[in-house]
Amino acid sequence: MTRTPIPATPEEITAQWLSTILATPVAEVTVSPIGTGQTGATYRAEVTYGAGGGGDLPATFVVKLPAQDPAVRASASFGYQAEHAFYTEVADTVQVPMPRCYHCDINSDGTDFVLVLADMAPAVQGDQIAGCGAPEAELAARALAGLHGPRWCDPMWRDFAGAAMGKPDPDSANGLGSIFAMAVGLTKDKLGQRLSAEDAATLDAVAEVMAPWLLLEPDRYSILHGDFRLDNLLFDPDRTRISVVDWQTLAVGLPARDLAYFVASGLDPQLRAEIERDLVGSYHRELLTHGVEDYDEDTCWRDYRLGLLQVPLITALAVAFVTSTERGDDVMVAMIQRSCRAIRELGSLELIAELSALP
Repeated sequence: MTRTPIPATPEEITAQWLSTILATPVAEVTVSPIGTGQTGATYRAEVTYGAGGGGDLPATFVVKLPAQDPAVRASASFGYQAEHAFYTEVADTVQVPMPRCYHCDINSDGTDFVLVLADMAPAVQGDQIAGCGAPEAELAARALAGLHGPRWCDPMWRDFAGAAMGKPDPDSANGLGSIFAMAVGLTKDKLGQRLSAEDAATLDAVAEVMAPWLLLEPDRYSILHGDFRLDNLLFDPDRTRISVVDWQTLAVGLPARDLAYFVASGLDPQLRAEIERDLVGSYHRELLTHGVEDYDEDTCWRDYRLGLLQVPLITALAVAFVTSTERGDDVMVAMIQRSCRAIRELGSLELIAELSALP
């Protein structure tokens, strides 16, 4: 059987190609860009079906392709592979709200990739810089429980090859800890004038404990989104429904890392302090509905405090190794400032020291 080719450019998203992957006649298609990220680009495909075609299929799709720059494609291939793994191996086994996937394919080295999703318009993308309110945060917390809960501590995750960051072991934790320490130095060089001395010191302190932090609570794990923030969430205009996108940082680790990452990076610090305990409670209650057992709310709160280091981990790596943009730098600064404050206020570093000292 001949394999359907993977489009390399938006011009290759043709009516003939869509007819093949959708298994229905497509007469015409209009492709227009709707977003250009640092590792790829996204397009809207408006479809006119041929005679007898379409059925229940939508009139518009969102198509995601890799970056056009070959060097970026090569460096980002692990992310394309992770997103492909999510949609082909994970999505049907969890209950996180997401756009329906109609097609996902990748080549052997991960440099050619295509993803075709339902167009969620008029849903609106969250704004990482502006932050969000309590209703959106509640939706996000409950959505995360639908990702983590159904396969909580599934042994498959221990060796899941599809994750961009697998379950840490001592060697990988030490390696990532060293890379993170270098990334912190580069982050301070790039953004130093925009970071307070207090936040820079917090980043340095996080770098010192990154390796042992990755190894804490090894018996409590799940699949993680890894970059669960407002820019990767779509909200209906009435803010009653949410959809999660962008699975290129798929990871395995302490589940509350995702929740802490979202709350500490996306909420105004004052609002975060007012509602974070309630958000942890909502997340915990929702986990129980998915069958999670022997996990009380106090432990969940402690995991949330531990999980706050996910924000400096991802942001420093992004600043150091991803091509910068003006808005991208603004996003990173906001995330670092908010999360460093949360780490200090909730005593995360002290908690890590306490747990690391236990026999």
